[in-house]
Amino acid sequence: MHPENPHLIPFLLFLAVAALAAGEAAADTTLSASPAKLSPSDGQIKIRWAGLPAPDGLDYVAIYSPPSSRDKDFLGYLFLNGSASWRDGHGELSLPRLPTLRAPYQFRLFRWPANEYSYHHIDHDRNPLPHGKHRVAVSGDVTVGDPARPQQVHLSFADGVDEMRVMFLCGDGGKRVVRYGLEKDDDKGWKEVGTEVRTYEQKHMCDWPANHSIAWRDPGFVFDGLMTGLEPGRKYFYKVGSDTGGWSKTYSFISRDSEANETNAFLFGDMGTYVPYNTYIRTQAESLSTVKWILRDIEALGDKPAFISHIGDISYARGYSWVWDHFFSQIEPIAANTPYHVCIGNHEYDWPLQPWKPSWATYGKDGGGECGIPYSVKFRMPGNSVLPTGNGGPDTRNLYYSFDSGPPSHVHLKR
Repeated sequence: MHPENPHLIPFLLFLAVAALAAGEAAADTTLSASPAKLSPSDGQIKIRWAGLPAPDGLDYVAIYSPPSSRDKDFLGYLFLNGSASWRDGHGELSLPRLPTLRAPYQFRLFRWPANEYSYHHIDHDRNPLPHGKHRVAVSGDVTVGDPARPQQVHLSFADGVDEMRVMFLCGDGGKRVVRYGLEKDDDKGWKEVGTEVRTYEQKHMCDWPANHSIAWRDPGFVFDGLMTGLEPGRKYFYKVGSDTGGWSKTYSFISRDSEANETNAFLFGDMGTYVPYNTYIRTQAESLSTVKWILRDIEALGDKPAFISHIGDISYARGYSWVWDHFFSQIEPIAANTPYHVCIGNHEYDWPLQPWKPSWATYGKDGGGECGIPYSVKFRMPGNSVLPTGNGGPDTRNLYYSFDSGPPSHVHLKR
């Protein structure tokens, strides 16, 4: 039996070969990510694919949140060749637990033909970035944590020596409180204080990439509670949240003692953040070691009071908002139990059109268009040093301040 059009079969074969050459895959390529909902004990996300014909070393899985993101607006990506079996068209990659971004994650598999490898679209280290074309498979959504439950808990000193400030993040701006007391197992007798809540919007970012869809993500709502009437040098226990939205776990801290004869302080700058995938900017894997050793030393101090001073260049987000989420998730084991103080640096504030610019300053674009706003909303240090942003957004704050802890006074200044 002969086809009515003898040229049809060769033409269809030509289309199939052309599709593969362009980086398209057959319809039976599959991609999955599990678990679909991470419990508090789940430490990894497993990404698996199968049925990928003619795999290439540049094929990759891109990471998205929210799932409605455009293909070109990925958070980051992993090359499939990180799996030992990638040449066979199937494999598995693992990601450590990712921070809650107030929306599910999604993973998408792409081809990246070598002839489309271009230095016109590059990352911070001048490596070509994927272009988000030739998508061949999409995973189901992956939910990490409950956005209503408090995340990113961190402490800092306040103006009074008998006070301690706690800040945290939730996906909505509903009522949250702080409960605290001296007896860990008797939270019925704990004091309760309310919180203030703040956020910021995409329109408040002053320039690219922070104000563009490639870098902007919903920042959530930042809650600010003040624990007062603390006895000096005592161990307090606390938790934050609400009965409706859920509670954090119980944390502890040692209250400030201005009469102490010693000071235990951890002083550093330029720590940055690690993210476990390739992204637009260079991230700092060495920051994991910094956190690890600080945690070790704080544990060795036992019930002696201590504090952290992180002076300038905090997360190195450079406008990519989810990097802040990675940063706070990374420091929470320290900052939820030990006061964590910061001062603004060029990578939080710098942009050529900033309204506060001394005559000697040569501002570049180190801040990635954030212009100090995420830093100013997410932290609140002692004192009241503020400057207007000039664009209707929240004021820039935490520029300089001082506090007493033990024998010396400590002064923090903008770098």
